[in-house]
Amino acid sequence: MKKSSIILIVIIAVAIAMILVIYTDSSTYSTFTEAKEKNTELYVVGVLNKEKDLLYDPVKDANLFSFYMYDKDSTECRVVFNGSKPQDIERSEQIVLTGKMEGNVFHASKILMKCPSKYNQDEVEVIETTAYLAE
Repeated sequence: MKKSSIILIVIIAVAIAMILVIYTDSSTYSTFTEAKEKNTELYVVGVLNKEKDLLYDPVKDANLFSFYMYDKDSTECRVVFNGSKPQDIERSEQIVLTGKMEGNVFHASKILMKCPSKYNQDEVEVIETTAYLAE
């Protein structure tokens, strides 16, 4: 077998492996239980616990927002977001968080909200909030 054929086969194998890794990792939503087990940044989808208070005091710290959320398995967890409180989070139908667990608290780096539209009942408005942290 020629060297060029072997190199071509290796390149194709690496490309297939990269495609599989990208597709299996990008579209999965986790739960808070899975986030506790893994020490990587994950996506967690859920709903806001409207019975508990949203903790945000812009005078004390404008870049600290905390709330409680249920994941898709109905597990409740405290969420801390290092950014300002997203507008109309109380009206959100669903929340998607990007972040990771530290102890029993989920630290979110990004919040995506599915909110009811103000203008049309059949449409959904998606609002994205990102916190940029100095590392």
